[in-house]
Amino acid sequence: MTEQREVLLVVHPDHDKTRSAARQVAACFSAAGIMLRVLDKEVMELINPDFCVDSLCSVVATEDDPAAGTELVFVLGGDGTLLRAAELARTAGVPVLGVNLGRVGFLAEADSDALVDTMQRVIERRYQVEERMTIDVTATLDGEIVAETWALNEASVEKSTRERVLDALIEVDGRPVSSFGCDGVLCATPTGSTAYAFSAGGPIIWPDVEALLVVPSNAHAMFSRPLVVSKNSVITVGIDPDGSSAVLTCDGSRHFDLPKGTKVTVVCGRVPVRLVRLWNGPFTDRLVHKFGLPVKSWRERQASGEENGDFA
Repeated sequence: MTEQREVLLVVHPDHDKTRSAARQVAACFSAAGIMLRVLDKEVMELINPDFCVDSLCSVVATEDDPAAGTELVFVLGGDGTLLRAAELARTAGVPVLGVNLGRVGFLAEADSDALVDTMQRVIERRYQVEERMTIDVTATLDGEIVAETWALNEASVEKSTRERVLDALIEVDGRPVSSFGCDGVLCATPTGSTAYAFSAGGPIIWPDVEALLVVPSNAHAMFSRPLVVSKNSVITVGIDPDGSSAVLTCDGSRHFDLPKGTKVTVVCGRVPVRLVRLWNGPFTDRLVHKFGLPVKSWRERQASGEENGDFA
């Protein structure tokens, strides 16, 4: 008896941008005998049932575990879409494969112009899976849990109102490190070091480095440098009980209001996120490609005709 393969399709809500790609994926996987799951009827309408064999398309309820039993979660969109898909895939232990239809798309494995090759590799099972470290986040107030969540990229503790300053105390392994007024404090994974933490001035950490990153945002202090600590460390961001309230945001999508005096504890996550890898190139090449980093000197670019212009 032939094994029935299933893939969960998650798309960016911008229908105009994803319609063509979603239809292409549906047609290709249906032709290969792979059942395609989608989260709601809107996505089914986006795909257009004419491109699917009825028995190879199904709609699953979002309140269920939609990724359970699938081979992978196939994502069409940017990093935000992939992070939302990671929430569905993580509990089911299913890998996530992203095709970038956004801007940088650092987490995505393929760009839109490689969609055909990407689908073919899935059909032929020519891909690898790697695990990415996550963080578990707990917010407590007077010993009571205010929020309990996780993140693949980062957890940010930020001031709740623009006109106020957040007074925060950073502790590592139960010992105070620094206290200051700031806009916020980011606690990131190596995966998240190229996201919000990077924009806030943090270093880039290679994904195979097992570490946690702490990055203050616009701190009013002489010592407010980013910290890179062991993955076994316990990071605590304490909110001054006499200061202002704050907001905890994880991966830019899950938000929790934090009263004054709340302590946010961040540790290495118990459950990783699994990402599909199609090519075995080093992270260095991915970094250069995604950020468009110059790797040739100015003279080399001039000699090869890569740069033109008039210079005094």
